[in-house]
Amino acid sequence: MDAVEEKLKCLSIARRVRPEEPTYLLDVSQQPAGQSELLAVSCSNFNVHLHNKETLRLVGECRGHSGRLCGVTFARSSPHLLYSASADGAVRTWDVRRPGTEAVQVFSSDKSHQYCSFDLSCDDMLLCAGTEQLDEDSFLVFWDTRAASGAGGSTVLGVYSESHSDDITQVRFHPRDKDRLATGSTDGLVNVFDLSRGTEEEALQATCNSESSASSVCWCGRSYTQLLCLSHDENLHLWDLGQLDTDEPLTIFSTPDARSLTPLADGGGVDYLVGGSWLEEAQRLLVVGGRNSGELHLMECDDKGLRLLRSLQGGHTSTVRCFLWDAAAEALVTGGEDAQLLLWKPGGEELTSGKGESMKSVSALKVKSRPHKKHSYEREKKAA
Repeated sequence: MDAVEEKLKCLSIARRVRPEEPTYLLDVSQQPAGQSELLAVSCSNFNVHLHNKETLRLVGECRGHSGRLCGVTFARSSPHLLYSASADGAVRTWDVRRPGTEAVQVFSSDKSHQYCSFDLSCDDMLLCAGTEQLDEDSFLVFWDTRAASGAGGSTVLGVYSESHSDDITQVRFHPRDKDRLATGSTDGLVNVFDLSRGTEEEALQATCNSESSASSVCWCGRSYTQLLCLSHDENLHLWDLGQLDTDEPLTIFSTPDARSLTPLADGGGVDYLVGGSWLEEAQRLLVVGGRNSGELHLMECDDKGLRLLRSLQGGHTSTVRCFLWDAAAEALVTGGEDAQLLLWKPGGEELTSGKGESMKSVSALKVKSRPHKKHSYEREKKAA
């Protein structure tokens, strides 16, 4: 058993907090190493909460969006800058040193665009947002973060419109390559782009069929050459993009239903998958699943499938929506539909009083489900 697995097996609740008003906690991001004092949590009431990462104390809010949020992320080179995107058609930049103030930048495109995914490149210079389907089209919109002029708006750098035919649910830049981008959609496709190649047709390097509506995409593997895709109906696919220029298959592991692959103590399986995270220090892929009652299950994923590492109980009381692994602090942060934000640490002892009841029934958030389209698997060979 390696050090990371030992730490995961020893996790217990160290802190918990819940907002005064009922709200789902949808996504969580942490300030980069060296400046990691804050956690940003997107909520179903369209606000972003700022928490102290050690105590989970609420230290501020970012208010300004008027539609459901689709994520939050901190800039790496300027860790005081926080980005959030929304179905209101705006990506906003906040200065977390001044919580409660207006956004310092606003990125927008066509007034009809509603964003349902976004990400920031590893050098913080390129911003990309994916839209919901509009008529027959879905769009990837790009901005240069250096070109925006204050809160008044920004100029679109470019748009891709041919690669997806339904809501673009995932936009994920490569952690080390600023020009590499993966996108997932309810059309069932996961696309990989090399943005340095110019036009959309030239930039599209691979198209993988997830055979279902993509809910989560994660770069993983040594040098981040692999891609994990989870679907809204619990499909799981692990692809090796390092095989693009070979005749070897891209698929490392694939299953149409991952819920029953890791039997739990009672003989059942997880009800859903939350997402995946590559643990750099251990060179292992962590997949988090859960039960609707709030139990969490930490699993390892590789070419052999899923293996249960640890089950976490006594924390959440309904579906978990987001998590992050803080390698420096050796801690796991989770948030969900019970409005609770939890901090798990090896040997942690909870300092706050008991857990609250589920707020799921009173949340205003409604999850939209759309039928996906079936597409054949494709991949493009580079020209000889």
